[in-house]
Amino acid sequence: MSKAPNVYDAEPIPEQALEEISRMLQTGDLFRYTSSAASPVALLEAEFAQMMGAKFALAVSSCSAALFLSLKALQLPRDAKVIIPAFTFAAVPSAIVHAECKPVLVEVADNYRVNMADFEAKLDDSIKAVIISHMRGHTSDMDAIMALCDARNIPVIEDAAHSLGTTWDNKNIGTMGIIGCFSFQSYKLINSGEGGILITDDADLIAQMIIMSGAYEHNWKKHPVVHDRFEFWQNKLPLYNLRLQNLSAAVARAQISKVPERVINGLRNHDYVADLLNKTPYFSVPDALGPESRAPDSIQFNLVDFSDEQTLAFADETKRIDMAVQVFGLSKDNARAFWNWQFIGETPHLPQTRAMLMRACDVRLPARLKTPDLDYITNALIKSAELVKQAKAVA
Repeated sequence: MSKAPNVYDAEPIPEQALEEISRMLQTGDLFRYTSSAASPVALLEAEFAQMMGAKFALAVSSCSAALFLSLKALQLPRDAKVIIPAFTFAAVPSAIVHAECKPVLVEVADNYRVNMADFEAKLDDSIKAVIISHMRGHTSDMDAIMALCDARNIPVIEDAAHSLGTTWDNKNIGTMGIIGCFSFQSYKLINSGEGGILITDDADLIAQMIIMSGAYEHNWKKHPVVHDRFEFWQNKLPLYNLRLQNLSAAVARAQISKVPERVINGLRNHDYVADLLNKTPYFSVPDALGPESRAPDSIQFNLVDFSDEQTLAFADETKRIDMAVQVFGLSKDNARAFWNWQFIGETPHLPQTRAMLMRACDVRLPARLKTPDLDYITNALIKSAELVKQAKAVA
């Protein structure tokens, strides 16, 4: 293969979505509450909840919206402290700030997972909630996290934007905390361009979140989960209008049946490339934790014994051959580097996470890629690293 594979396009939309989309375009039936009870959004919620083994689901405009609604439904006081991993996307601390709370960042190790010693040290009486980001699909020690939080009666929200299809000890990620939040943004396992969904088994929380999402007046009665908590919360909560609309739901629904296949293919692709990279002296791809079964659509690896100059040279070389690698800590204004979150206030001192981000690399591996594509990607990464190391040897 002489041309770099296209890793930037999202997964294709199944053809079965087209008929429903065509119907809606002809009728203008795009708003969930003017459509029938069996609207595409309502059907998506029911089917997603069933797939995940959850009692309730609510489709919203983004995973960020899901995180924000989750925090608001917990009725946290203003300036409540919420723990998050320091390796996550800027949308997570942004949701906390939007909910008038304060993020508390904990260290993340070079395997991209929460440093449990730092987590336990910071989980004091001032912490009112925890958001665990399974960043890029890497699951932290959920047994330890849940045990520590349950002992203090601290609610856990799972940011599972990257983790649809992942399991921990055979439990679906997103079902271990009190609320699980998922993304349907283009580079996720289910792609509707924008959008998200949350799941919970808590009847009071789902009532609050449905109302706050924009079920104004009595539109909450059009949800199939109506119970007495809706009447209780009527008119007591603000409306944030974070609803998903029917077109996006139709696109997402058509992909639910594709999830198992995409999980299998994504894991196969990841492990194939990881095995080859780990055989070189240049790269280290962290192993999954024991109870974790992953569903990756990208690969992350650490550069071994590279200086800052060499790391930048490696990134430049991969860009030159159309296989651009993102180095989280050295990509300008990267939204996953915690020191760029100036909106949270003073930058915390997190040397372990900072060091990891300065050598942690990211490459998309869509589930649709085939072995020749994976060989091209792997060979391109290895050749780029070799060129950088050879340049140093010559110098």
